[in-house]
Amino acid sequence: MSAPAIHGAAGVRPSSPPGRLTEVELVWREKQIEHWIRFGDAVHEQILDRRRRVLSFPAGAVFAFVRWASNGFGTVVSRIDILRAVSAGEGYQTLPSVRPGGEILLQTSGWPSVEQVLLLIDAIEALDIDPAEAAHDYWRQVHNRLAAGHAPRSYCRQQHRAWRLRQRAEP
Repeated sequence: MSAPAIHGAAGVRPSSPPGRLTEVELVWREKQIEHWIRFGDAVHEQILDRRRRVLSFPAGAVFAFVRWASNGFGTVVSRIDILRAVSAGEGYQTLPSVRPGGEILLQTSGWPSVEQVLLLIDAIEALDIDPAEAAHDYWRQVHNRLAAGHAPRSYCRQQHRAWRLRQRAEP
């Protein structure tokens, strides 16, 4: 179940035009529905009420969006998505609570897979690398290997250095 839309809500300013900023609505109802950002640098935060807020990311920003929900019988949703915010005119995929959407680098659900991704994020941080700066291809590799039932490869400094050099070489 996704959080309610905020467009047109009383007392809430309209969201920015599509493509300029990617907005993520976060909801926190303890032990019911919990949406949070694991990594990524938002440029704006709008507090809607004590349980909801909206974070805005500029084009090109990479962030991890975690969604968890439960009911009286246990966990019903456990997922993590790593997205790149898109520029105006770029294609994108849609996700609940993300406006307009983003380029999905990694998408997985089920606690074992989500936990594995969270551990990989911790390992990248242990290398003193911001996971938002990690190679996009790395996140795609993790997604593909998890989807195929294989263990993802670890990120390393050499891979990160090659990614940074490739970014500088692109026009």
